[in-house]
Amino acid sequence: MNNYERWIVLEGAVNVRDLGGLPTTDGGTTRFGRILRGDNLQGLTSGDVTRLVGELKLRHVVDLRSDTEVRLEGPGPLHQVADVGIHHLSLFAEGGHLTDVDADTIDAKALPWQDRLDEETLAELRVTGYYYGYLRDRPDSVVGALRVLAENDGMALVHCAAGKDRTGVVSALALTVAGVDKEAIIADYAATGERIEAILARLRSSETYRSDLDGKPADSHLPRPEYMAQFFATLEDRFGGPLGWLAANGWTDGDTEAMRARLLG
Repeated sequence: MNNYERWIVLEGAVNVRDLGGLPTTDGGTTRFGRILRGDNLQGLTSGDVTRLVGELKLRHVVDLRSDTEVRLEGPGPLHQVADVGIHHLSLFAEGGHLTDVDADTIDAKALPWQDRLDEETLAELRVTGYYYGYLRDRPDSVVGALRVLAENDGMALVHCAAGKDRTGVVSALALTVAGVDKEAIIADYAATGERIEAILARLRSSETYRSDLDGKPADSHLPRPEYMAQFFATLEDRFGGPLGWLAANGWTDGDTEAMRARLLG
């Protein structure tokens, strides 16, 4: 895997990379130029848009941000591009007050919907990990996001605010469906840590995210491999793995074939 080929250098986003070049369990690799994962796209320049849409043929954006984030930050410059379809599929499970940047801390203080969670649910989150909450709360958005990514008409990009937690979960599921080695999926998730200081600097420049971040060191937001490993373990214990959860929530064999064709074909 060539790490330099995976990262997409842009002026207005710092955590955009290609899901190509990852090893599969049968000895293959995922294809470049099919699916990107990224952070907030609000700051994309005209040059960035030209590169993504004109050069890389971006045609679909899956926006996992909450309604509040989109309202406060705006839909972003790609919303103005006729050739790009914007698919807003909020997971409604952001850590911190407005976003997912605090999702590593599992306690009531970090949960924006704490007024509607009982102690039993909070206890479950501490055991299963925060990421399972995305699947529990919005399985329709998770499955819908994966189906957009599986469509084969140009490149797709999935993003949230940091490109770490919500994007990390959806990317991990897409890669699992494609048969990517679990350790490679976990390594891809952790790769966001290479850009964490730049990501946090961008988010702190916005009032939407600053209050969630102030006073916390950058390393407290690192995407640690054990977080994704815990997510996989939870799905294994409860559903026999990610594919079991997907099947229980309407994912079909045809969907799997489409995703595999997308990332491997």
